[in-house]
Amino acid sequence: MRKLAILGSTGSIGTQALAVIREHKDIEVETLTCQGNIDLLEKQIREFSPKTVCVGDEKKAKDLREKTRDLPSFSICVGKEGLIESAAAADAEMVLTAVVGMVGVEPTIEAVKAGKDIALANKETLVCAGHLIMPLAKDRGVKILPVDSEHSAIFQCLQGNEENRIAKILLTASGGPFYGKTKEDLRTVTLEDALKHPNWSMGRKITVDSATMVNKGLEVLEATHLFSVDVRQIQVVIQPKSIIHSMVEFEDGAVMAQLGTPDMRLPIQYALYYPKRRTLSGDRLDFAALTDLTFGVPDEKTFPALSFAREAAERKGNLPTILNAANEYAVGLFLEKRISFPAICEMIRSAMDGVRFRPEAALSDILETERETREFLEGRS
Repeated sequence: MRKLAILGSTGSIGTQALAVIREHKDIEVETLTCQGNIDLLEKQIREFSPKTVCVGDEKKAKDLREKTRDLPSFSICVGKEGLIESAAAADAEMVLTAVVGMVGVEPTIEAVKAGKDIALANKETLVCAGHLIMPLAKDRGVKILPVDSEHSAIFQCLQGNEENRIAKILLTASGGPFYGKTKEDLRTVTLEDALKHPNWSMGRKITVDSATMVNKGLEVLEATHLFSVDVRQIQVVIQPKSIIHSMVEFEDGAVMAQLGTPDMRLPIQYALYYPKRRTLSGDRLDFAALTDLTFGVPDEKTFPALSFAREAAERKGNLPTILNAANEYAVGLFLEKRISFPAICEMIRSAMDGVRFRPEAALSDILETERETREFLEGRS
């Protein structure tokens, strides 16, 4: 029975991963972590009986101990250090990294060092530290298995084609809730508008990222590391129905695509059981009812995040970290209704222009850049 650690078990990806495990009953959950949703975490502990649990702070740890005092003892650790400890814990063979933001970088690195395969849902990890993690994973013989639907689709298209040259990756995007809107339209959108994704049910931060198309920019950066391609080989294609999850064009012009209903359990399950496929409950594509599939080109004047991402991919160094850290900070303000929707990309541009660029980016540089970016933006917000 495979043993799994889930970092971020109470979020969208974590809860759907546990739904997959509940359905198949042949993965043992060794570790669960969450930042603050102690009530849901308690229910997960009672159902899955992990040996180790990590929470955001000591107060939450105390509350959790009180709620679970009737259960057999399990280890509780706290904070960033506890998250790193949980990722590297001895018993788990695989770590699902489903935390949100740059907090996932250090735990992922430590899990790779410990020889754990990684089911990667935390795209910020490769955006900021892919140049460190991918060589380390290769050196340790560790698999990095993508959980994002788009990267999972590309990964699936490459199975059996590892020796064939990629001409182009066609990274699909729904366009989010504001596809077709103008810059002027975006000035009046609300938080509630931004959280209404047309196809996917996701966490609040990633839903806003989808609305700005920052999420697609981060996926472009992540894909350069996962698939060892130049950013100029990645083309973003709008596919509003989210039926084609991404495509790969090979050097002979053949294009392979992965299609499916917009259900995150599929890429989660594929990563957890790779290379095997398992039965999955839920809807199937009905091609008789699928009357058309339309495609479009991203409007980068209205949604400039894609051009920001390409710039970061070209210049490398710590610029991807500046982009990501600025976005995390700005989205946090937007979720608190302290800034407008267009201000998110304005703050990212400001940080990319104003925070010190470092052409080399060791882990210490990445962590320092995150701090510098937040301080830079705090001085302007």
